[in-house]
Amino acid sequence: MGTLTADVLIVGAGVIGASIAYHLTRHGIRPLLAEKSGPAAGSSGACDGLVFLQSKKPGLHLKLALESRQRFDALADQLGASIEFRNPGGLCLVESEVELAAMRLFVDEQRRTGLGVELIDGGEARRREPCLSEKVIAATYSALDSQVNPYALTFAFLREAKSAGARILTGEAATAIEVASGRVAGIVTTGRRISARVVVNAAGAMAAEVGRMAGLEIPIVPRRGQILVTAAVPPLLRHCLISAQYVAAKFKPELAEKGGMGFSLEQADSGNILIGSTREFVGFDRRTTFDGIRTIARRIAPVIPALGRVPVIRTFGGLRPYTPDGLPILGKVEGLEGFIMAAGHEGDGIALSAITGELIADLIATGRTRFPLDPFRLERFPQGGA
Repeated sequence: MGTLTADVLIVGAGVIGASIAYHLTRHGIRPLLAEKSGPAAGSSGACDGLVFLQSKKPGLHLKLALESRQRFDALADQLGASIEFRNPGGLCLVESEVELAAMRLFVDEQRRTGLGVELIDGGEARRREPCLSEKVIAATYSALDSQVNPYALTFAFLREAKSAGARILTGEAATAIEVASGRVAGIVTTGRRISARVVVNAAGAMAAEVGRMAGLEIPIVPRRGQILVTAAVPPLLRHCLISAQYVAAKFKPELAEKGGMGFSLEQADSGNILIGSTREFVGFDRRTTFDGIRTIARRIAPVIPALGRVPVIRTFGGLRPYTPDGLPILGKVEGLEGFIMAAGHEGDGIALSAITGELIADLIATGRTRFPLDPFRLERFPQGGA
């Protein structure tokens, strides 16, 4: 078994690991990424591309998303590649009086956090998005909600990182993390040993498995999301769309139980429409199911009747890295020097990728970050840490 050496080793080459690698190279650090499959082979390659701020929890979560959103405007130029970033604005669709009451409170909290968002009635929602049915009684709107191509974004980060000296190992799963005197010394993969002074756990839904190799209990579990993809059609959607139930499923479970499954929609540059998504705890099973796909189709049809005439050409499932409080786990780990967390974004990895990469790279390179990471540390959970 051969041995490699790296100052910084990143486990995982999804959008979070790729962003960290890119931002590290801007500090003059040339990291090594170890990926068990291939780039964007996990959550980053099985998701939609929404950069949706209205779905973020008011407070620190939304502040982090606002910081990330600011960076997307310049990111395509910085990366020197098309990432299909567009800013059509977003509508969060309300279908009941119960949802409306909850969203009024949610909007007030979002505004206090700094998001420009307005509550509009159903008629105004249909004026802005003519495909909506009368089932929509109100909506919230933010001009900042956007979308991007997750594959293009991940590979653009990796291309720039590699051109600046980063190395990428694919087909090599981590099998052990070496620890000596309370600090990481490197990892062992299926192909070799890699010595490193810093190891970043950016393994997405597999982050808990990687943590256990270092004796850590990390409360991240996979949560499956199934998505439908339609045939390409002329422009149908003027905005990115989510339902109030989508927000409820993340932050207000009691409301989600009453109203059923939430949904999200975006129309890609290709004309295909992505419709999601289920939220299921089924272990590491990424397969789509007849019941899941049927539920999504039946849920969206009354809201956007025109989609009933658009054929579905494929479906896919992906695993989101879920945490109990809906927030990612970021930063150093108490009791294990050199081990850094960057996982648990669930459905927010694409939206938060730009700021996560910057903050983790700053932490490694300078020991400081411009945004406080303490609220996102592993130790906020009982038994978190080494």
